[in-house]
Amino acid sequence: MRTTLELPDPLFARLKARAAREQLTLKQLLQHYVEKGLEAPTPSTAAQRSARQLPRLEGHLAIDSSRMSNAALFELLEP
Repeated sequence: MRTTLELPDPLFARLKARAAREQLTLKQLLQHYVEKGLEAPTPSTAAQRSARQLPRLEGHLAIDSSRMSNAALFELLEP
């Protein structure tokens, strides 16, 4: 399939130079990069940080999880 890409001149120059260094055609290099990008994990499949992974403070300074909203945390910061 044929397609047209519009690339900024500096980016095109870098791609063309990389292809020449690696002794590839521009088509081969772009195909490699597209395949590599499609194989990369998407943010939805990557590990995501949740509140369960955050460090917990034990003892008399501990904050109840029901008070972990932004508004509740700001209240704790007010003098």
